[in-house]
Amino acid sequence: MFVEHAEPGEATSQERRNGAQSDSRVLGHVTHCDGAHATLAAFACDRQAQVLGQWTVGRMISINLGAIRTVGLVYRIETAAAGWEDEGSNPINVRVELIGEVRDVEDGRPVFDRGITTYPHIGAIAHRIRVRDLEAVYDLAGRRGLTIGQLAQDEAIDARIAIDDTLNRHFAVVGPTGVGKSTAVSLLVRKAIAARPDLRVLILDPHNEFSSAFPDQSIRINTQTLELPFWLFRLEELVEVLYRGRDAIPEEVDLLRDLIPAARQGYRNPAGASVVRRSAEAGGLTVDTPVPYRMADVLKLIDDRMGLLETKNDRPTYRALRIRIDAAMNDPSYRFMFASRLIDDNLHETIGRIFRVPHEGKPITCLDLSVLPSEVVNSVCSVLARMAFDLTVNSHGRLKLLVLCEEAHRYMPADPKLGFAPTRHALSRIAKEGRKYGCYLGVVTQRPGELDPTVLSQCSTIFAMRLANEADQDIIRSAIADSSASTLSFLSSMGQREAIAFGEGVATTMRMKFEYLAPALLPGSRRRQESERTPGEDDIDIHALVANLRGPLQTAPVASGLGLPVDSLIQAGDAPAPLPPVPPEKRAPQPEDRFRRRFRDDDGFRRLYE
Repeated sequence: MFVEHAEPGEATSQERRNGAQSDSRVLGHVTHCDGAHATLAAFACDRQAQVLGQWTVGRMISINLGAIRTVGLVYRIETAAAGWEDEGSNPINVRVELIGEVRDVEDGRPVFDRGITTYPHIGAIAHRIRVRDLEAVYDLAGRRGLTIGQLAQDEAIDARIAIDDTLNRHFAVVGPTGVGKSTAVSLLVRKAIAARPDLRVLILDPHNEFSSAFPDQSIRINTQTLELPFWLFRLEELVEVLYRGRDAIPEEVDLLRDLIPAARQGYRNPAGASVVRRSAEAGGLTVDTPVPYRMADVLKLIDDRMGLLETKNDRPTYRALRIRIDAAMNDPSYRFMFASRLIDDNLHETIGRIFRVPHEGKPITCLDLSVLPSEVVNSVCSVLARMAFDLTVNSHGRLKLLVLCEEAHRYMPADPKLGFAPTRHALSRIAKEGRKYGCYLGVVTQRPGELDPTVLSQCSTIFAMRLANEADQDIIRSAIADSSASTLSFLSSMGQREAIAFGEGVATTMRMKFEYLAPALLPGSRRRQESERTPGEDDIDIHALVANLRGPLQTAPVASGLGLPVDSLIQAGDAPAPLPPVPPEKRAPQPEDRFRRRFRDDDGFRRLYE
């Protein structure tokens, strides 16, 4: 027996609702309190194993103060003296963190308030918390809630989040690979779509996992189906594509800044005799104005300017820029942005397909970044994030859009010298201003320590799963705002699908376990089923592997550098037929030949090519 019966006159109505209630509910007494923490003195022995289960790290307990019950979280247990006695009682000290208070209102319903107004006195009775009080601690106070799992302390109590606050003020899911992070994200998205039918979701999926998690509610966009016209790219984004992620040459960038507005003006006024920069500026066109233009016009402007005497010293720069543009346009991996059909002004079709307007029963877009060339992923993400923000701003609140950024530390690294600045700026803008216009951000990362802390600070609700890295744990500790910081001491030891949720989307910090999802609805389930099949040696097609390396639309190599592409693809396993020699007089003219004929009297240009 821990304690004797309460003395006559002691307020016990909060503990024992009837006289037959067991005294084992009384567990100990307060012996120390410093304002944020309290120490409880109790006794333990093997014969009271059921009662001892209440003294478990991570559980909540209640301290009786008459009309108020102070709620505390157990974060440390230790014996008062070294050793353990199998016979008799062992004194123990229980350290708890004070979280808030529960009090009964007029109708007898318990209500929880964060913070402490009346601190426990020495000798106050501590007991296991009542189920009704525990439910009151996690009550959302009238906010629209969704059940996403169960509490770790009591699986009979649902873990609920306020879905509107979770979305409107952004959220983050952090945890390493293998703890159920992607499963938790798919569950949150599924619940959000059910509660908010007007919501559209754009998932930046670097591993092609989420399309199988939403088979009936999503479309998958890859290089075969993505149509993102090059003229939507701003100068920085286009330069990232042309230079394939390497440092750009300032002189060539300056030329693009001059040529692109002129090409835009040429598309808008094709009847003009000449296209000059002054007319482009007069028309209100800049290098970043989302007006279509043709790359053929840019190349023509380069050729024309190379023929001017005043550009004699700049001809090597013009030629290098032309070769760079030609290489990007002819690369089959870039056909999603340079295909001939993307020259027309079909912006409404592009927006409608990517951002699901109308959604036609499939409000989720899974953008498969795994098949995109690595050097253009940053630019594509920058364009889409920027368009998402601009669309919601111009819709005046009618369009609600969630941008879910998987592996967010790739695009928004903590080190400002890493990553792509326009992508970081576009996503940061959503994090800082998006909630006012209906553009929400979901951040998913396995390394919160490598994520831009500014973006993480804008996520008002965080679901932290098991984290073993000390730097990552420190980031999460710095983000928690309430008095339940001791909960985060469990970050390194939580189980599968378990998480600590805190922030605006929950009533108070809670340790919970996400709902179970059927295997067919888990992210990457289709790929996992294929990998579980026992492969044989005959299942590996080396020709298909090589074809994939070359790209889906890769043509056969040109013969002997003569510029004669083969008309059809060589089928796997067929030996290519030798190409007949081409006489010089029938050979296709090359750029060098045109330039030599055109500028044969130019000594400087002749020295460049000879």
